[in-house]
Amino acid sequence: MSMTKKLLSMFARVATAGVIGLAGVLQSAQAEVVELKVSHFLPPNHTFHKELLRWSEDLLKKSNGQLVLKVFPASQMGPLPRQFDLARTGVADMALGLHGSTPGRFSMTELVQLPYLVTSSSKSSALMTELAPKYLAEEHGGVRILYLLTTSPLKFHMSKAKIDSMADFKGLRIRYVGESFANTIKAFGGVPVAVSPAETADAMSKGIVDGAMFPYEGAQSFQLGTETKYSYEPGISAATFFLVMNPKSYDKLPPDLRKLIDDTTGPAAARRVGDILENVVETEGRTYMESKGTKIVSFSDKAIAEMKAAVAPQVAEAVSKVDNKNLPGSAFYKAMLQAK
Repeated sequence: MSMTKKLLSMFARVATAGVIGLAGVLQSAQAEVVELKVSHFLPPNHTFHKELLRWSEDLLKKSNGQLVLKVFPASQMGPLPRQFDLARTGVADMALGLHGSTPGRFSMTELVQLPYLVTSSSKSSALMTELAPKYLAEEHGGVRILYLLTTSPLKFHMSKAKIDSMADFKGLRIRYVGESFANTIKAFGGVPVAVSPAETADAMSKGIVDGAMFPYEGAQSFQLGTETKYSYEPGISAATFFLVMNPKSYDKLPPDLRKLIDDTTGPAAARRVGDILENVVETEGRTYMESKGTKIVSFSDKAIAEMKAAVAPQVAEAVSKVDNKNLPGSAFYKAMLQAK
């Protein structure tokens, strides 16, 4: 074989080895991509869905394409009450859900839903997430808490009924989710009716309920504007949400990807999302309701005083009920008061 042919043969072998090596590198890089399934029950137009997509893009960029979140909205992976267990059992790697959808399961957390406790979504969300390891870890057993959120206080959105005093609540059928909200409606003289968020507008249009409790952003997401004649301020109680992760899904991640999850969740993330709920989308939701012809009404000082007096026994009973389970209900409730 001539020298030229020998050189060409050697170059061919080197080139082939290079291609094989590059293919191995690409295959290895491909194998390192991790896809995590994220479940929630809310529609794609909801703030929480948009926030999960934003977070997904952030993680994708910071991980150089290694960490991919695949978000499944609108109960595609399971209904509202199953969101927590989807993450706990590993059917989903992460899930965002509503504590009030499984009454009694999160008795400590549900104290945050008591009337007139939450005034700031950003402050309460950050503090609740900060307090979670001390007070809420047991009832969130089987998952890793990424952060907890409170909405802005829920308003009463009424299809026809005008409420000038607490006496006007008598007999009104009002949509709720969660035992605390049901007890508040009862304390005011109304009748709580359990209706899923997606079915609320239809229930109002058909007269199945006279109104519903939602923050403005929720009222916008579920299109209550066309069915609501009056919305009442200030809000009464806040709903609480969780974003949790399956521990095994977390532990399987390489250290750098676990750190990314840690760095983009926790109290700071809860505060940021809470601030969006409080100062951005709540304002947008209020504007939406007005654009649909809804009249925004402020409760009188007299009515607010009557309403606070009516729910005072409910607050005391709820805290005492948790204390009687040998849980630190009073301590947690007092700690959450610092968010005001």
